[in-house]
Amino acid sequence: MPERDAAAALVRRYYEAFNAGDRPGMLALLTEDVVHDVNQGGREVGRAAFAAFLAHMDRCYREQVVDLAVMTDPTGTRAAAEFTVLGTYVATDDALPPAAGQRYRLPAGAFFLLREGRIARVTTYYNLQDWLRQVAPNGAGG
Repeated sequence: MPERDAAAALVRRYYEAFNAGDRPGMLALLTEDVVHDVNQGGREVGRAAFAAFLAHMDRCYREQVVDLAVMTDPTGTRAAAEFTVLGTYVATDDALPPAAGQRYRLPAGAFFLLREGRIARVTTYYNLQDWLRQVAPNGAGG
């Protein structure tokens, strides 16, 4: 079970760093060639691309992960996490609705590939339509 325990601890450290706003700490947990599958978006490769993604997210959103559950395979090379994102939409993100400090609560999940004690792939999923309803400018959000 040590592989499973190490894998779960790695994923937990990733989310602890996320919640602390420790972006260098998050990046240190990734392989240099990390693959990031963005929810309903494309695939980005590399720690530099991931850093740019985090900077963009930090500009538009203030988020915390709560109710984290981490699951691992017996080899410790794959993991999954289920959690809730508590967020505030602080700056308009590209073609999305205008930001006005709307708050949201969003169930989400992520899948991880782990290699040599680091995260080699992050694939995140959440329901974009649910988020859009929560931040709708007609007052339905928040």
